[in-house]
Amino acid sequence: MSATASEPPPALPEGLTPLTAQEEAVMRALSRMMLVMPRALNADLEREQRMSASEYSVLRNLSETQCGFMRMSELALACDMSLSGMTRLAAKLESLGYVKRIKCQSDARGWNAVLTEQGLARLREAWPTHLASVRRHIFAHLEGLDMERLAAAFDAIAREA
Repeated sequence: MSATASEPPPALPEGLTPLTAQEEAVMRALSRMMLVMPRALNADLEREQRMSASEYSVLRNLSETQCGFMRMSELALACDMSLSGMTRLAAKLESLGYVKRIKCQSDARGWNAVLTEQGLARLREAWPTHLASVRRHIFAHLEGLDMERLAAAFDAIAREA
């Protein structure tokens, strides 16, 4: 926060200090990256694969399960979507033959999403595009940084959010 020349900054609670110039620069850069990066990754998938990043995320999350399926509500959470948004997306992916929706055996009200062989093949087809996009837009800019510490810091931030 910056104050105008005529206005003093508000008083801070005890023990709270303003960001340093370096911290402010990191915060602003991180904020820009969080807005721009999803758009860039999505644009590459759309252009080269005619697939949205959300579609890719659903297929990827399903491919990573131990049991071969996920409850729709869990899949929505994993993909950062509302349940109604996930339901619409799953219906689209089902119409393409990439996903099947089946009733939960343990809860008749719930539904599971299951990755089909065709869905796995489509994910494998799109993966090189996504990988190239991630390397170009992210990792090309992180050379020389400690990836283990960076991943740990991002994980800690995500856990506390």
